[in-house]
Amino acid sequence: MAGRILLADDPAGIVVVPRTAIVTGGASGIGKATCDVLARDGYRLLVADRDEVGARGVADAIGAMAAGVDVTDEASVVELFERATSLLGRIDALVTSAGIVDMTPFFELDAATFRRVHDVNVVGTFLCIREAAKRMRPGARICTIASIAGKRGGGLSGTAAYAASKGAVLALTRNAARVLAEREIAVNSVAPGPVLTPMLAAAFERPGQRARVEGLTLLRRSADPIEIAEAVAWLISPAASYVNGETLTVDGGLVMD
Repeated sequence: MAGRILLADDPAGIVVVPRTAIVTGGASGIGKATCDVLARDGYRLLVADRDEVGARGVADAIGAMAAGVDVTDEASVVELFERATSLLGRIDALVTSAGIVDMTPFFELDAATFRRVHDVNVVGTFLCIREAAKRMRPGARICTIASIAGKRGGGLSGTAAYAASKGAVLALTRNAARVLAEREIAVNSVAPGPVLTPMLAAAFERPGQRARVEGLTLLRRSADPIEIAEAVAWLISPAASYVNGETLTVDGGLVMD
C-alpha cells in the first residue's frame, strides 16, 4: 500500500487512489532507479530532468509522465510544479535527485565551478522543495539526495565543491523539516556512499580509485542504484510516518556515526 491513499470521505465509500510523486534527475542513476521502484509500488509519477528525452524514455518504460526542467532556473522550476499539479492533480511526494559531481582538485577549483555545483545541488534542491511545498497537502513527504561526502568532507571522489554542496543539502533538509512541520509535510534525506551510476563512472576510471573507495566500505562494494532507491521509497512512504528531519545513510558501512 506504499503507493496508495485511502479516501474515506467519498460518497461511494472508501476509495483507494494512487499516491503521486515527482522525481527530479529522473533520467538516470539514482533518480531513474527511484522512478522504477515507485512505479512498481503503484505511484503515479512525473519524471523530470534537464535531459527531457531521457526523462521521456524512463517515463515511457514505466507508464509515467515526463517533463523537462533546469533546476538552476527558477522560472523553469515554477513551471514544472505548475504543470505537475495540472497533470497529477496533487503532489504527495517529491524526490530531489537532480545533481552533479565535481572532481576538481582543491587548488585548481575556481569560483565559477564552485558556484555551478552549488547552483545545481543546493539552489536546485531548495527551489524544488519550495515549489512542491506550496502545493502539497498535509501528509506529503519530501526526500532529498545528499551524500556521505557532506558528512565526512569528501575524501572519496567528489572534492571541495561537491562535499560542501552536499553538506548544505543536509542542512537545508533539516531547515525545511522545521519550517514545513506546521504544514504536516515531512522532509528527510538519503546520504548514499559509492553508487554505480554514470555520475561516478569517470571517477572510477582512475587507476585504483574504485578499489580504494570500495575498500573503505564494510561490504567491500558499491551500491546498485536500486538499493538507494529502496531507501528513498521508504522515506516517502506512510511507513516512515514518524521520521522527519532525518538523514538515512546508505553506504555499506563506510561512515558509522
